[in-house]
Amino acid sequence: MTRNPISSTIPLDGQGVQHGFLRLPHSRDDSAWGSVMIPITVIANGEGPTALMTGANHGDEYEGPIALQSLAVSLQVQDITGRVIILPMMNMPAFAAGTRCSPVDGANMNRSFPGRPDGPVTQKICHYIATELVPLADIVLDFHSGGRTLDFLPFAAAHILPDKAQEVACMAAMQAFNAPYSARMLEIDNVGMFDTEVESQGKVFVTTELGGAGTATAYSVAVANKGIRNLLIHAGILAGQVQLDPTIQLDMPDDRCFVFAETAGLVEYLVDMGDTVAKGQAIARIWRADRTGEAPHVCYAGLDGILTARHSPGLIKVGDFVGLVAVVV
Repeated sequence: MTRNPISSTIPLDGQGVQHGFLRLPHSRDDSAWGSVMIPITVIANGEGPTALMTGANHGDEYEGPIALQSLAVSLQVQDITGRVIILPMMNMPAFAAGTRCSPVDGANMNRSFPGRPDGPVTQKICHYIATELVPLADIVLDFHSGGRTLDFLPFAAAHILPDKAQEVACMAAMQAFNAPYSARMLEIDNVGMFDTEVESQGKVFVTTELGGAGTATAYSVAVANKGIRNLLIHAGILAGQVQLDPTIQLDMPDDRCFVFAETAGLVEYLVDMGDTVAKGQAIARIWRADRTGEAPHVCYAGLDGILTARHSPGLIKVGDFVGLVAVVV
């Protein structure tokens, strides 16, 4: 089998605090013998569980990188039992460019797992994470938000799984994260997702959607920071008590939750995120952007619930996501 060319500049099984890189040789126009350098921190103290914490799977999502950079400088080795592997910018090429997908090969990392050791850059990174990092972990937290084109109510999420014992463990970890909203999440397409790879290896997995619109806020970063601490305590790695505040439970039962644009133009939202909506209620109107005098196209909710996510830019294209209506449990 082809060997993955990525190497770690620090030992993954070392004790104490170590900061380094995953180095991927990458020859390109501006650096013939260059490398993609992906920052990594490993903090370990004795025997115990391992948590893998990742951000910037998509390069335009910022709560994860901010919170994990903070964790890498603030977590004290004497305060933990076990190991924490921190990968704040797992898709470093996309993060450096501020784009969802990698500018190197155009790939969406979260549709590229488990990757290939002999594939393009994104495939190589995915393969290394899937074969070298995920097997070390007992619990995995992958931070997401809406990036430049979506905005979300801040929620942590876990998935419905065939292995019900694993599902229970994932749901318990999600509740421990204790975001303002907690969701049983339905993915539009889970093929090639990091989530799917981690869950297929039998690990406890939690993901998030903590905001969006291409930025982070003090509030969304605070949710991320608190969630990290809670999850490490829940996993038995960090001492202390999980801080539990009220959380609204959400469910996404089927594809009626999702509303997509059937025309292009200027989107006008008729409800705000967090607002209660009824099945058949108009949630948005799309106006022609190239002429006056025409009635707008109206987008309707497919079920009762609350508006949980929406398109972020003011202009929308045919097929773009308009809104997510989740059910309050």
